[in-house]
Amino acid sequence: MRIKEVADLVGISVRTLHHYDEIGLLVPDQVSDTGYRIYSENNLALLQQILFFKELGFPLQTIKQMIYRPSFDRYEALTLQRKMLIEKRVQLDQMIATIEKTMQHMKGEVQMTNEEKFAGFQFDENPYEQEARKRWGNDKVDEANARLRKLSNEQQLALREEMNAIFKELADLRSGFPASKEAQVTIKKWFDLLNQQIGQYSFDAFKGLGQLYVDDERFTKNIDAFGEGLAQFMSQAMRVFAERQKEEAGAD
Repeated sequence: MRIKEVADLVGISVRTLHHYDEIGLLVPDQVSDTGYRIYSENNLALLQQILFFKELGFPLQTIKQMIYRPSFDRYEALTLQRKMLIEKRVQLDQMIATIEKTMQHMKGEVQMTNEEKFAGFQFDENPYEQEARKRWGNDKVDEANARLRKLSNEQQLALREEMNAIFKELADLRSGFPASKEAQVTIKKWFDLLNQQIGQYSFDAFKGLGQLYVDDERFTKNIDAFGEGLAQFMSQAMRVFAERQKEEAGAD
C-alpha cells in the first residue's frame, strides 16, 4: 500500500507516517523508482503495535526500542496491551461513575464522602507498563534511575548542581549551531558526566538518549525549563557528537 492509502486506512496523517519513517520507527519495506513509499503487511502489523502502545501513553522512542528488540513477541505484546486497555477501561468507568455521583451530590440527590469524590483517580505507575518496559524497553533509563536512588542526599544534590550547570551552559549556546566547537565541547561534558555518574553509555546509546529528549514530553518539559528549545538543541548536539566519535573510532 502507498503512504496515502495507509494514512486513509488508519486515520492518521501522511505527515505522521513521514515522521515515523524519519526517526526509524516505521520504515516502509519498499520505495518505488518514483520515490513512493510502499508499505507491506508486516509494516501494517508494526503500525498497529505502534498505535496501541501510543494510545497507552508510551513515548515514541520507547516504542521503537521495544518493537525492534530481538526478544519482542507480537502476540505477547497484544496480550499485555489487552490487559492494559481493560485496566484503563475499568478506571475510566470508575471516573465516569464519580462524575455522575458528584453531579447528583451537587443537586442534593445523594450524599457523597470525600473519599468517594476521588474514586477512580489513579496516580501510581501502571504495573503493566512497567512489565512492558522491563521486557522490551527503556532499560538505560531504568538503570540510571536505580543508580541515582543509591546515592546519598548530598551526592544527589552535588550531581544535580553539576547537571544544572551543564544545562545552563548549553542553554546559553542554543541560539548557535549544535555542531559548533563550543556546543560539542559542552556536550562532551554531558557525555562524560553521564558515563561517570549515571551509567555506561555507548555513542549509539548517547545518541538514542538525545532522541528521547524530544520524543518524550516529560524530558522535553524538564530540559526546556532551562531555555525554550534546549531539548531539541541537545538532541542534535548529541547526535553530532556520537556520529563524529564513531567516525573517528572507525578511522583509528
